[in-house]
Amino acid sequence: MTEQSEKTRTAIVTGAARGIGAAVARRLAADGMAVAVLDLDESACGAVVEEITAARGRALAVGVDVSDEAAVEAAVTRVANELGSPTVLVNNAGIIRDDMLFKMSADNWDAVMNVHLRGAFLMTRATQRYMTEEKYGRIVNLSSTSALGNRGQANYSAAKAGLQGFTKTVAIELGKFGVTTNAIAPGFIATDMTRATAERMGVTFEQFLEGAAKQIPVGRAGQPEDIAATASFLCREEAGFVSGQVIYVAGGPTC
Repeated sequence: MTEQSEKTRTAIVTGAARGIGAAVARRLAADGMAVAVLDLDESACGAVVEEITAARGRALAVGVDVSDEAAVEAAVTRVANELGSPTVLVNNAGIIRDDMLFKMSADNWDAVMNVHLRGAFLMTRATQRYMTEEKYGRIVNLSSTSALGNRGQANYSAAKAGLQGFTKTVAIELGKFGVTTNAIAPGFIATDMTRATAERMGVTFEQFLEGAAKQIPVGRAGQPEDIAATASFLCREEAGFVSGQVIYVAGGPTC
């Protein structure tokens, strides 16, 4: 075993208080990493941190607005000081402000862009210095099948498509330092976010899941753990020749 593979890696997962982010944080901890659980509300991260520590893992809750440059720098510095240099980053933080284009406000456009795109940029810029110093890094950005276009989500779709371009560019720039950068584009995943969509549509979550499953070739809705498993692979050392890719995890082919 090499000295590098013996080292415990420190991972940062944003938007990790619940849903996909929480599942990714738990999975990376199970893979042996120390995990910083980041979300807007630090107290909301407590349950995930407790789960990880109860399983004898190391975790740290950090509250941060990923669209705030100074807050991001402070959060990443804290993680480095308390857990170790972060060489794994999963940019999962996101919000939705869905509306048809003619009704969408500029504020709701900016809010989505700031969290998804600006947030991923700031987090990546703040952590890459640790990765390049160690000549090792794994960056995973959460995109979406909505990047291909989705009615009522001009802001979200544009942000997720932007993340794919960002992913490929960072892969080119940081590859020579041993840093890989990839994106995961989930399809329909059963989370609090999709539950909120069902409520807006006036249907029960169960009805919403059933309707979605009928449109998915594997015949079921995705679960946060499906995305966590993909992130786990991309964050491993042996995935070092996979970079600049967008992996659609959607239960079937996408077009």
